[in-house]
Amino acid sequence: MDRLDTMTAFVAVADLQGFAPAARKLGLSPSAVTRMVAALEERLGTRLLQRTTRSVALTDTGARYLERMRRILADIEEADTSAAAERVTPSGRLVVSAPVGFGRRHVAPLLSDYLRRYPEVTGELRLSDLMINLVEDGVDCAVRIGHLSDSSLVARQLGAMRRIVVASPAYLAARGVPAMPAEIATHDVIHFGQTGAPVGWHFVVDGRDVRIACTPRLVSNVADVAILDAERGGGLTRVLAYQAADAIAAGRLQIVLANYEVPPLPIAIVYPTSRLLSAKVRAFIDLAAETSDWRFGGDGKRSGA
Repeated sequence: MDRLDTMTAFVAVADLQGFAPAARKLGLSPSAVTRMVAALEERLGTRLLQRTTRSVALTDTGARYLERMRRILADIEEADTSAAAERVTPSGRLVVSAPVGFGRRHVAPLLSDYLRRYPEVTGELRLSDLMINLVEDGVDCAVRIGHLSDSSLVARQLGAMRRIVVASPAYLAARGVPAMPAEIATHDVIHFGQTGAPVGWHFVVDGRDVRIACTPRLVSNVADVAILDAERGGGLTRVLAYQAADAIAAGRLQIVLANYEVPPLPIAIVYPTSRLLSAKVRAFIDLAAETSDWRFGGDGKRSGA
């Protein structure tokens, strides 16, 4: 028998001074309410009510227990009401995760706008290029660039990101502009990605996925390092479009092999489940969909911008 139900039944009997009126209030039979109170007394090992054929009265223990039960049931009702309200009105603490560069440039302004729109919410933006577990790390939702491997997450795609090969104009003037992916073998390469792993860049040639093995002169797991070296004439590097946006716009880098790029990576907001999604998370996702066009071209800007 549910403990909360027995407590509720006891409080109703004490307040209404009878099993029959308590049963009517709870929508139960008097015998059911009698069994619930008896089960509560048996579990506690003490009598809470003195029963006669004409009245019901609290014992001393019952009076003290009733006072505590009223507080507990009031707290539970308040918690239920608060939780239900959070599904309607955004409130509480919202934790969002995003890749470092993209988060700083695009997610931070979005979260700032969100917090101004919903003053009852406090926000936390965690920037990391590592893949985190949303549930274990207490994250409400995350911006991900790439195909999802975790099937337990729900994703709402909000854009796509090109992977581009760039180099400085000075380097290309000195070494030539590669016309085909295979020509990368004759160039200096700066690799942005996992260190210690074999390096290969994928392209689409005649409708087929082709992997071009590379021997980098520099490897870094930080995009800014690869981009800086490319700006200084270090060679070709392959990054996400937004990461090189400033350098391309300023003329410090130039895109090559654009006709052979693999399909863009999806940009999505992911969250653990869509069941009973809180208002704060739903509102953040809706605002992102409403205001953030994350379809990025080779210059790192929105398509058509």
